[in-house]
Amino acid sequence: MTRETLFNLAVLAGLVALPLYAHLADEPFTITLATRAVILSLAAVGLNIALGVGGLVSLGHAVFFGIGGYAMGILAFHAQNYMPLFEAPFLIEGTKSMPVIWLVAVIASALAALVIGLLSLRTSGVYFIMITLAFGQMFYYFAISWSAYGGEDGMSIYVRNGFPGLNTLIPIQFYGLCLAALVLALGFNGALARSRFGLALNAARQVPDRVRAVGLDPFRLRLIAFTISGAITGLAGALFADLNRFVSPTMFSWQLSGEFIVFIIIGGTARLFGPVVGACLFVVLEHYIGGWSDYWHIWFGLLLLVIVLFGRGGVIGLIAGKARAHG
Repeated sequence: MTRETLFNLAVLAGLVALPLYAHLADEPFTITLATRAVILSLAAVGLNIALGVGGLVSLGHAVFFGIGGYAMGILAFHAQNYMPLFEAPFLIEGTKSMPVIWLVAVIASALAALVIGLLSLRTSGVYFIMITLAFGQMFYYFAISWSAYGGEDGMSIYVRNGFPGLNTLIPIQFYGLCLAALVLALGFNGALARSRFGLALNAARQVPDRVRAVGLDPFRLRLIAFTISGAITGLAGALFADLNRFVSPTMFSWQLSGEFIVFIIIGGTARLFGPVVGACLFVVLEHYIGGWSDYWHIWFGLLLLVIVLFGRGGVIGLIAGKARAHG
């Protein structure tokens, strides 16, 4: 068992133990902070499939996060106000059921990623970055002008959506759902990276000409990875909206896309738990240093600078060494 695997297990154990302790100590705010970290980790795990394995630096991944959030917001809004989504040609109503909302969020985000990927993946490098950024800004300004769902002010959901057999208003139970989603996404990411598809995608990132020579299409490989990546990030968006019981155009902002990339860089690009470590560090610094100063981003920026200059493998690389392990 490698040092990276041991470190990953320790991080996972911490994600289980800390909220349980907070629950026993009656500290619901700590559980809420942990839930936020887990959801942001899930969003970055989705991006890590495209960025870490496929080498696709997307500055528009908040599009899928926002689509997931608005899928939840719209369905819950219509359910709480007893307004059907559509009445013709057949009746479609809103819902407060998390499994249904998650399914809609994943499908909508995957379709958006497929369309955006078909257009943007025909470019590479800085052009790809700029096209994904442009799509992000398009969705952001569309959400601002969408007055039916709050426009610039966003939209509030009065009661958290439900999951069969659980009371999601109890912080530890909702946290358990979010952690389960993260663990499943990490398991899927690890399996994908070791699969033939993952190896081919990694090869397409490094030597696309050789991949073409053996009869594989790098464009198709990247498109599939980008679509899967968008679907996972969309699920995170739905969970994030449920956590806050609020959705707004800021879920589409390019700054949020940049934060997802920073999570991966700090934790370790292409490292399985890299997004988790980066997101957790971000939430901890935001809470504790942000309580001392409004300029806490300066300290976070210094941490990022140190890692980029002296620890190319991120925090996990510094702890576990240079060898990459997806387990």
